[in-house]
Amino acid sequence: MSTKTLATAVDASTARLASEAHPVFLDLGKKSAKAVKKLRKGKGRLLDDVRETLQDLQTSGRVAANAQPVIVIVRAKPKRKKRSLGGFF
Repeated sequence: MSTKTLATAVDASTARLASEAHPVFLDLGKKSAKAVKKLRKGKGRLLDDVRETLQDLQTSGRVAANAQPVIVIVRAKPKRKKRSLGGFF
């Protein structure tokens, strides 16, 4: 297979994958409960991270510009327990 044929085959397969409506999964890992709450409201740094990641995927051609649905996976860290001083005060 020549280089030109290979490039055409890769472009065709990339275009086919980009045109199909497959869900996009983004795993953000564990984040603070406050950050997760802001993400649910459509605000905050995590939403900016999601937008930036989708833009990077679109410019690289891995995801179509109109890709839907986008599923964001994020887990809230448990709250820290307050430590008492053992009844000294």
